[in-house]
Order: sequence, then C-alpha cells, then structure tokens
Amino acid sequence: MSRFDWGSLLGCAMRQCRLRPEEFWALTPAEFGVLLGLEGGGAVLTRNGFQALMAAYPDAGRAKEEGAGDG
Repeated sequence: MSRFDWGSLLGCAMRQCRLRPEEFWALTPAEFGVLLGLEGGGAVLTRNGFQALMAAYPDAGRAKEEGAGDG
C-alpha cells in the first residue's frame, strides 16, 4: 500500500486556499475538492452502503437512549 502525501495536501491548502492547518483538518475530502475546483464527486453513498457503515460503527449512545424509556 502506498502512503498518502498529507504534507503536500496541507501545503496546497495553506498556499492556494490560504487555510490554517486546523481549517484544513476540519474539512471533508469533498469540501477540500470543492476548494481546489475539482469537478464531480466521489461515489454516492447508497442505502446498502449506509447500512453497512451503521453496522460497522454503531452509535453506542443511541442504544442507551432507545432503552431509556423516554420515547
């Protein structure tokens, strides 16, 4: 697996977009792409893909809320 060149992306963000490092790290890849003027987007998240993400990363807080009996 090749390494991703985060240093170059951060440098680009600071020089071209005039972002501070904390602003860069707060962006999603899609938002950064918009700043760079990239056309199009990544693959669309489908319902099945979303359900797979929910299964892989369950919201522990939600299970507590649902069992709290206040709904």
